[in-house]
Amino acid sequence: MRQHRKELWFEIKKRRGFVNITRDLQQAINESGIREGLLLCNAMHITASVFINDDESGLHQDFEVWLEGLAPEKPYSRYRHNNTGEDNGDAHLKRTIMGREVVVAVTNGKLDLGPWEQVFYGEFDGMRRKRVLIKIIGE
Repeated sequence: MRQHRKELWFEIKKRRGFVNITRDLQQAINESGIREGLLLCNAMHITASVFINDDESGLHQDFEVWLEGLAPEKPYSRYRHNNTGEDNGDAHLKRTIMGREVVVAVTNGKLDLGPWEQVFYGEFDGMRRKRVLIKIIGE
């Protein structure tokens, strides 16, 4: 069995945002030479997420509205975490809701995704540099 590791780095200019990273993951598979196996992709920061869904702007806006309804950014005093001098208690909760990582099958050298599935990096406390790990194992 072989393995390949790669990092992606993001610095989203706003507090929140979604980036389609499907092509980046396929590029990592191409670099690895692995034809059959599994790809793990995870956000290495506790206020960011990696998830699978449709690449449709209305849906992304729905995510934003839904997440703000569940864990609104303000008032900052709402979150005990923010008593430590932080202002990102909401971002920790949003990450928990959207998930830390995805695992995708690699079949014949390609991501084995459903017809509308794409992989996204979700940022919930942006304006600083953050890392995403890609780990591919297989043959």
